[in-house]
Amino acid sequence: MRCCVCLFQRSLQCSPSKMAAGESNSRSSCLNLSNSGPLGNAPPSNVAHSSPASNGGAAGATGGMNRNAGNSNPLSGPENGGGADSSVRIAPSTQNPPRQSVGQSAAAAHGASASGAITGAASNMTATSSSSSSSSTSTATDASAAAVSSLPSSPASVLVYREPVYNWQATKSTVKERFALAVGSAVFDAMFNGGMATTSTEIELPDVEPAAFLALLKFLYSDEVQIGPETVMTTLYSAKKYAVPALEAHCVEFLKKNLRADNAFMLLTQARLFDEPQLASLCLENIDKNTADALAAEGFTDIDLDTLVAVLERDTLGVREVRLFGAAVRWAEAEAQRQQLQPTPENKRRVLGKALSLIRFPLMTIEEFAAGPAQSGILADREVVSLFLHFTVNPKPHVEFIDRPRCCLRGKECSITRFSQVESRWGYSGTSDRIRFSVNRRIFVVGFGLYGSIHGPTDYQVNIQIIHTDSNTVLGQNDTGFSCDGTASTFRVMFKDPVEILPSVNYIACATLKGPDSHYGTKGMRKVTHEAPATGIKTCFTFCYAAGNNNGTSVEDGQIPEVIFYT
Repeated sequence: MRCCVCLFQRSLQCSPSKMAAGESNSRSSCLNLSNSGPLGNAPPSNVAHSSPASNGGAAGATGGMNRNAGNSNPLSGPENGGGADSSVRIAPSTQNPPRQSVGQSAAAAHGASASGAITGAASNMTATSSSSSSSSTSTATDASAAAVSSLPSSPASVLVYREPVYNWQATKSTVKERFALAVGSAVFDAMFNGGMATTSTEIELPDVEPAAFLALLKFLYSDEVQIGPETVMTTLYSAKKYAVPALEAHCVEFLKKNLRADNAFMLLTQARLFDEPQLASLCLENIDKNTADALAAEGFTDIDLDTLVAVLERDTLGVREVRLFGAAVRWAEAEAQRQQLQPTPENKRRVLGKALSLIRFPLMTIEEFAAGPAQSGILADREVVSLFLHFTVNPKPHVEFIDRPRCCLRGKECSITRFSQVESRWGYSGTSDRIRFSVNRRIFVVGFGLYGSIHGPTDYQVNIQIIHTDSNTVLGQNDTGFSCDGTASTFRVMFKDPVEILPSVNYIACATLKGPDSHYGTKGMRKVTHEAPATGIKTCFTFCYAAGNNNGTSVEDGQIPEVIFYT
């Protein structure tokens, strides 16, 4: 395929090229610059040079490109199709000098007026992929017009000096603007035209994927944005490496549009690697809102330890602590394998490091802790004992783990009332009041409203729970108390941390009170709907009879008149 772009009435041609005869399949691809002369009219160094008349210009200093020969592409993997040997080589002409200053000596001119010209040309710019499956080839030729200035005769040299402007390409968002200044990357400009420009016949770019480099060249020379799910990360890396912020912005925007719960952790890792705070913030918000789905994604176990720590430090994760522990154990197993360690409890604790201390074990129920962390072998015996004491005795002893609740709640607090009338005298003998319920959308229950004494101001002791009906698992509970004033109002009793309620799943609300007879509700409703005033979103509760001993509470009569929740 052949294409031409007109620039200053000169052509930029792209044509296929072939690998040199006999070249090894493992050899990196090259960009050949066969024509002599500098690559365009780039500004000189701000160090003034004088030049003798015999050569008509200052001899430029030569320098090599700083490379890490052993550095493999940090983004290589199945997604981008890169291999360990994938790289790009740029081969400039051996006669391509660095940027020069222009001068004239009167002695050399013998009194005649002299003129100087700066010309630039680049041809046969070829990029070839070394991948066995495909090769990417492009050739570019640029001949810029000569800038000619007449210099007066003088016994002293005439110096041309211009203040350099670093990375002016970053201020040019279109190809027309960049071509008006002859180059699209400050890094390439410095490599070929700077005071430390290389004189090597070939420059290897070992950490750039050929497909990403081709996308970079297409953007620089045609404004064509060629980004896909498999190449976006390597293209973003190349855009950052070669200081092309316009292409970088396109890559980040592509990632934002394709951000989902199942790739949030992977993108968060890359956003932190590439120092993209806005993208990282969006990933964290997505993880907060969809914590369970994000933790269940396949890519979660591939994140690095620093990213895991950054997530576990957050107070806004919307998931039970026992599920965070389970996810951390899965990550530890994968990390132990990466480090070629046996997945023993000791090695899991070792690779988790600081992350283990960020699991908030005191927020679990005693049942959750006993069934999982206590038997995992990851915690030390003394840690297990201190946590069991924390769950069972008062005052609670100090533990080494954070006991601050994670606040995953957004918006305004909501509540529904399931009774339309209040009556007197509901007794208690140690039996729990229970009612089964389900909802049509995901919510977080933070507490119940309960009826108080009919005998005036009184204090009650109470244990509240939410139980998953099918598994009989206690999802949230709290041993607490409340004071009532003797009225028929409801009194708030809150959980230690929010309880996630999923749509179309049956749960049991349970309250065990110790105290005198109380008010109770009648004329109960089987379905109660709450509509958010601002958004109009409806949350529908469906109540059913809870089988077993429930102290008489049912859909029609009883306790637990109110559910307090966030959406």
